[in-house]
Amino acid sequence: MTVFDVELLTRGLAPSTDPSTPHAFTVAVAEDARDLAAAHRLRHDTFVLEQGLFAGSDRDEVDEDGRALTLVARDAGGDVLGTVRLAPVLPDRDLGWWVGSRLAVARTARGHEAGVGAALVRAACAHAERLGALRFDAHVQRANAPLFRRLGWTRLADEEAYGVPHVLMTWPVDRVARLVARTKAPLGPLLAPFATGTAGLGGDGFVGDDAAPVPGSDLVAATDAILPSMVERDPTWAGWCAVLVNLNDVAAMGASPVALLDALGARDASFASRVVRGITAAAHAWDVPVLGGHTQLGVPASLSVTALGRTADPVPAGGGRSGHAVTVAADLGGAWRPGYTGAQWDSTSGRRTEDLRAMGSYVARTRPAAAKDVSMAGLVGTLGMLAEASGCGAVLDVADVPAPVGATTGDWLTCFSGFAMITADVPGRAPASAGPATTRACGVLTDGAGVRLRWPDGRSTPALTSPVTGLGTA
Repeated sequence: MTVFDVELLTRGLAPSTDPSTPHAFTVAVAEDARDLAAAHRLRHDTFVLEQGLFAGSDRDEVDEDGRALTLVARDAGGDVLGTVRLAPVLPDRDLGWWVGSRLAVARTARGHEAGVGAALVRAACAHAERLGALRFDAHVQRANAPLFRRLGWTRLADEEAYGVPHVLMTWPVDRVARLVARTKAPLGPLLAPFATGTAGLGGDGFVGDDAAPVPGSDLVAATDAILPSMVERDPTWAGWCAVLVNLNDVAAMGASPVALLDALGARDASFASRVVRGITAAAHAWDVPVLGGHTQLGVPASLSVTALGRTADPVPAGGGRSGHAVTVAADLGGAWRPGYTGAQWDSTSGRRTEDLRAMGSYVARTRPAAAKDVSMAGLVGTLGMLAEASGCGAVLDVADVPAPVGATTGDWLTCFSGFAMITADVPGRAPASAGPATTRACGVLTDGAGVRLRWPDGRSTPALTSPVTGLGTA
């Protein structure tokens, strides 16, 4: 059972959390028949008897939706003081668009000082985000709109529901922005000293790419380091991923992989052998040789891999233009990597070499104006990086993004997705086959900056309001 700290949820609005006070309470998911029955009675008293919004009963199809959650606020004696429910908007698919409804507080527990309504609203926001929501709305009676505004909600539209004036309001979910701030936002000022000469940070036209053309050759090079905590926790998987992410970087440039180099630090030979096992398995799977590198024992775990690829005409991340169609090619096979649910999707470890090669050559055969592989910034953050390098903003149509059945939208759009490529090109130009990956047009580059998520009702919500890395246009 999830129980929320009332002082945190009410931000000091509750006068006391001492069980002896009249309005000390906890907020939790209603998980038994007693709590659900009490919540329904409170809703009936509020919406049917007191407000007259419904004749006979306020129950509807949401109450029959197995995905819906009912939250209750209970006093120290276990009596229900308030309730609210939340559920996905669409009946046939959880698109990451949720709505809260039926917020009711017992008459004896109402008022700004008690904080029951505020605590329920905040708890609903926390649960919606936990369940993968990237948009969370509520149809709020006009008299209650000031409460929601104080809690950080914003108005979308005035409307009428059940014959009573309401305000459609939305909670600003900042999951994507927080991920980008943590992983990519420092890069511009941090890497500025490298931007010297004609080839610094990839050179003109390739700033912001994950791989870079090697001057005077037809080679591109990419280097990625794996988080030391991941190397310690799962060394063989870390070795696999070190190869995967670098070959994805090379593939996003439209290059064919040539070779790999590794730099490995480990506490002893036994631990290092587990990392080597993962690198070797991945190199064999993609049929790319490991030329060598550097290994240091007796040190904390560390791992980085460099991949070399060959192309006479690299595809940049910054080649997009306003009006270009955005396409995502993603491998939807596989499942969450054990121990990394919601963070790392493993679609590649079960694939055959020919399938991995088909996906890896997708950009080379499509030749789009711009391409970028989905990285640790997630699909939305990566689209933001492509748009930034192209001097654009972007709109992503959430319902059209290819996504696996086993992932929430919030997780899928913010995770490392195994193999996923984002491309931008003139509208109507068909991409090449991506082998077992699913390819779908799902957005557009726009004037401005940042990324907005567009929903089936035609509204869009901001996911990123500014450039991702600060590296600027390519």
